[in-house]
Amino acid sequence: MIKILKYGEVANADIFARTEPTVNVEATVSEIIAAVRAEGDAALLAYTKRFDGADLKSLTVSRAEIEEAMGLVEPRFIDILRRAAANIRKFHEKQVRNSFIINDENGIVIGQKVIPVDRAGLYVPGGTAAYPSTVLMDAIPAKIAGCREVVMVTPPGKNGKVNPVILAAAEIAGIDRIFKVGGAQAIAALAYGTESVPKVDKIVGPGNAFVAEAKRQVFGAVSIDMIAGPSEILIVADGKSNPRHVAADLLSQAEHDRMASAVLVTDSEELAHAVSAELEKQIPQLSRAEIARESIDRNGKIIVAPTLTAVIEIANEIAPEHLELCVDNPFDYLDSIRHAGSIFMGRNCPEALGDYFAGPNHTLPTSGTAKFSSPLSVDDFVKKTQYTYYTKDALSRVAKDVAFFAEKEGLTAHAKSAVVRLED
Repeated sequence: MIKILKYGEVANADIFARTEPTVNVEATVSEIIAAVRAEGDAALLAYTKRFDGADLKSLTVSRAEIEEAMGLVEPRFIDILRRAAANIRKFHEKQVRNSFIINDENGIVIGQKVIPVDRAGLYVPGGTAAYPSTVLMDAIPAKIAGCREVVMVTPPGKNGKVNPVILAAAEIAGIDRIFKVGGAQAIAALAYGTESVPKVDKIVGPGNAFVAEAKRQVFGAVSIDMIAGPSEILIVADGKSNPRHVAADLLSQAEHDRMASAVLVTDSEELAHAVSAELEKQIPQLSRAEIARESIDRNGKIIVAPTLTAVIEIANEIAPEHLELCVDNPFDYLDSIRHAGSIFMGRNCPEALGDYFAGPNHTLPTSGTAKFSSPLSVDDFVKKTQYTYYTKDALSRVAKDVAFFAEKEGLTAHAKSAVVRLED
């Protein structure tokens, strides 16, 4: 049963406690990465047989496999994927940054170019669930950014095939190449390249503890989006909220995995107990009841605070991945929410809207990192290069000042380079 904690009556350590990983996979991941770097495709094929039970002859998903998948997926779902992709595209197109140039002084031009990374690598999880939504959320911003190539890796089933809905989403998102490989070995392949899998410049996408650790270890050889922790939801709700709706929304994240965190913060003790009772009714009805049960029992909590202002401050301190603002007039409170990956406004906006359809990205900062990081966006797939141009006359006006500055740092060669042209 979910814990109910009264703010001010229990230790803050209990209020703000986070889900911590229970296994250390660092050494195992290091071995996998080293093997992939040394053996390339042979290591990928061996690990795929060992971990996924698939004895592959090729890692590449063929055009025929994609076309077969499109035929296997029901037309209604294809239509929903296309509509979701349109919403995601519409939102992310607003994020495009423009290059700029400044030419407001005689003989001086400065500016900045916004340039997409050449090749983006997308990791799409397999395992206990298929996530075509992740394909759309990660690929569409990369395409909008203008990456020359978008590559996807995802683990196959034991039959050696990728789930058809994953391939259908990849086709709709415009992914260029797809490879049947998952886990830490897939991250290693993207980071360093193999005979089949090309080296990429940026790796994005969620995964299990092995994938997260692999991303941490390859960072530097390649850029990454973030180290994602277990999924989180925090619901801010007042006494007028419907406990049935609140419980359903908590469970929408609890069913992800056993380490997921579902938290309700409310100013109503009556709502707290009603939601707790409702959770007990709803959990047995879920297809993933065992996972949700463990998540709620281990990591779930309901925090009761004296005022809505205190509720919001608690939410800001936790800085959740997903935050639902279940109150009347939610826009009155929007500016008070300083730290959250994505905010869902009002009583009719379940977090699932953001997972699948609304348009804002669902790849979000977790574990309190929303205090200093952002959702996946077009910005993740571009870099900035700046440039400077001075004429001889423009340089002559400032060269002695530059040299004086350099000398203050003890860098006489810097100083000389600024004034040597004036001596010619």
